[in-house]
Amino acid sequence: MSQFNLILLGPPGAGKGTQAERLTDDFNLPYIATGNILREAVSQETTLGKQAKAFMDAGELVPDDVISGVILEAVEGPDARDGFLLDGFPRTVAQAEALDAGLEQLDRRLTAAILIEVPDEEVMRRMSGRRVSVKTGRVYHVEFDPPKHEGRCDVDGSRLVQRDDDHPETVAHRLEVYHEKTTPLIGYYEDQGVLRRFDGTRSPTEVHDHIRATIATLRLEEEL
Repeated sequence: MSQFNLILLGPPGAGKGTQAERLTDDFNLPYIATGNILREAVSQETTLGKQAKAFMDAGELVPDDVISGVILEAVEGPDARDGFLLDGFPRTVAQAEALDAGLEQLDRRLTAAILIEVPDEEVMRRMSGRRVSVKTGRVYHVEFDPPKHEGRCDVDGSRLVQRDDDHPETVAHRLEVYHEKTTPLIGYYEDQGVLRRFDGTRSPTEVHDHIRATIATLRLEEEL
């Protein structure tokens, strides 16, 4: 079978995690999320994991070369030999170039960059409306999935709070960073002819069906 290498792109709140979970089941691809892989490298005390931990313990951002190295280690692993689904990497053009160089050394290439597009106002609406139970961790939404009693969890009546990451000013800052650092990747992958766009304002099932159909077509083309 041909290798099938995918990355997920899109702003915070676009639903990438939801789609990643479904797509890994659909196509039996390992899900490589930057945060998870970085934590695993640190816990296993790999050489790159130790380097990353030193920066994290100092409260500093992990440099691109270290993150790229950790991701490429995961891509080289036996679980990913037939393909992978990357989420959270690359975040910048420099990281994308490092990924391309690493894949080239492995005689591999990116199959598609899946972009889930959601306008800023919709991202703000989705994220700032989330509320979480302080006890159960269950997530509600003031508009899309409200509790039966305002401010209280349906399960045990515990208080619902807004996470710091969901405060409007925090969401606005995350969107600023996304547009500054990550949006240039759209043009980068469009120039390579591997970008595939999807309307993230549709329901999760509709988005999934569209992505799945596109990927299935790509997979057939790869195997011809």
